[in-house]
Amino acid sequence: MTPARVVLAGAHGHGQHHLRHLHLLSESGVAELAGICDVRPVEVDFGTPLQSPDLRELIAKTGAEVTIICTPIHTHADLAVTALHAGSHVLLEKPPAATPEAHGRIAAAVAETGLACQVGFQSLGSAAVPALRELIASGALGRVRGIGGAGAWERPVSYFTRSAWSGRRRLDGVDVVDGALTNPFAHAVATALALVDGSIAEIETELYRANTIESDDTSCVRIRMDDGLVLTVAVSLCAPERHEPYLVVHGDAGRATLVYTQDSVKVELPDGSVTTTVYDRTDLLDNLLDHVRTGAALLVPLERTERFTQVLDAVRLAPEPQPIPERHQELERDGLDQVARRILPGIAEVTARSAERLALYSELNVPWTRVELLAGDHRVARYETRPDLPATDSPRPYLYEVRTLGGVEVTEVRPEDHVHHLGAGVAVADLGGANFWGGRTYVRDQGPTWLDDHGVQRHAAFARLDDGGFAERLEWIGPGGGLMAREERTVTVRPIREDAWALDFAFTLTNLTGAPLEINSSATKGRAGAGYGGFFWRAPGTSTARTTLPGDERAVHGSRDRWIALSGTDPAGRDWTLVFVQDGDDPWFVRVEEYPGVGQALAWDRPLLVENTLTRRVVTAVVDGRLDATAAGSVAGELLR
Repeated sequence: MTPARVVLAGAHGHGQHHLRHLHLLSESGVAELAGICDVRPVEVDFGTPLQSPDLRELIAKTGAEVTIICTPIHTHADLAVTALHAGSHVLLEKPPAATPEAHGRIAAAVAETGLACQVGFQSLGSAAVPALRELIASGALGRVRGIGGAGAWERPVSYFTRSAWSGRRRLDGVDVVDGALTNPFAHAVATALALVDGSIAEIETELYRANTIESDDTSCVRIRMDDGLVLTVAVSLCAPERHEPYLVVHGDAGRATLVYTQDSVKVELPDGSVTTTVYDRTDLLDNLLDHVRTGAALLVPLERTERFTQVLDAVRLAPEPQPIPERHQELERDGLDQVARRILPGIAEVTARSAERLALYSELNVPWTRVELLAGDHRVARYETRPDLPATDSPRPYLYEVRTLGGVEVTEVRPEDHVHHLGAGVAVADLGGANFWGGRTYVRDQGPTWLDDHGVQRHAAFARLDDGGFAERLEWIGPGGGLMAREERTVTVRPIREDAWALDFAFTLTNLTGAPLEINSSATKGRAGAGYGGFFWRAPGTSTARTTLPGDERAVHGSRDRWIALSGTDPAGRDWTLVFVQDGDDPWFVRVEEYPGVGQALAWDRPLLVENTLTRRVVTAVVDGRLDATAAGSVAGELLR
């Protein structure tokens, strides 16, 4: 039989693996390397392949029957479509495409040409996968409650700089979606999905990064199928050494562990019996060539990767990976004292716990999943970026467990009196008709009314995150799902004296509606004094002996003083004081008797129109003890210097 003529697109990096395999196939007379498509010339020690950066031209000149595409992720779709329309079958490296739209374009080209597109998920060429599916279907493991995956590899810093697209979520405005789940450990996700049937009902992602990159290097995903079955995959590229990735099937009458890199399945049953079987694997290029020559069934046709692409898209659309502060890392340095590798101690054990419990990292009490702020050596606050709240609370990021240096907590989240009060953050009762405060909306001549008008503040990314604070990007999404505004938020903490620290909170809201955006409050709709909206701090309702400065509640509520203070006593008898200083002249919204809370009143008695941007800043001193007016004024004078 005449050797199949093959073109390789992308011969550097992982393309070298394909060159080695093609060398073996050429020696056995199965295939001939007819051409290489790459932007850089490639030296080969077998055959005389034509070389060109133009794939269509190369296929035409060589008459290639099969094209292997091993190029950057964001180029897959265009090259696959080009090859198919040029008359060549395709072996497409994983992941097949960077978006569902790109995946759909390849699928359309397959349908139009009648040619084959095999996706390079090599683990799906293993006989272990159908064998494990049969085991599950037989009921030998009992009722399966879920499948957990874990993987932890080591990668140097140079791994993330090996090419222009490495460690990137997008490049020049084009989606790349490189990352631990979507590239090096994509096999774990694809193989877990290959073990189950049905459609995906829900996808939850958590993306983190220890390295200074754009994409994730440590991440997890939980997939709920339409029949309720749960799949989780937890992975990292920051382990001290390589740990083979695996999938464990949890049944109520046994468990099975697939180490997909080794094609082995270990079955453990309640009677104590343990059996391990190693299966054969079929190379996917060999299978594609067999398909072209004899019509053999493809092992990984493009349509088999649709659900994987759904997961990839969830990663693509997820908030940017959360940076992991260096205090949680071990750094290996080279001879020039540059960081050569970043290690997360115990990460292999964390991924294993995730696989065992079918849990996300944040559910395993892993310290680096929490955003914590430190003033000196004291943890003084935590920050929630992805609150799991009902829509009626107007979900939004917020500071919580804010404490004095002496450990007195001075915030409260979801108190019984107002469950939509969330620590310290930004909340607006009415932004362009959307409720970003939570609870009922005040309607003129009607009063507080439940409406389907609640918006969401969605964390998009941390531009900076360290122990001393962060710079964050947020999206303000209206009740209909439309993007109304974008916020740039900066929060910084610093010690200011032995018994006090300062929280500097600033935000800039940018109107994205294309028309003036009006901020209203209950007060502008007829409820006098209820002008709340802007920066807001909810203090603990359990505090007693609550007082304000420089005057009482009636005096400071609605005042435009540069500073005000709120003091109280916690249930253990410890006093605290909060001194709020603004760099503008907004009225203050203050509650003391009903509940303890202080905030801005951006729309005190009339609407505030936002043409383009709105910027505000409040600095708060968090003090142990109860200050008098002189002491509070002195602290206030220091805060905005």
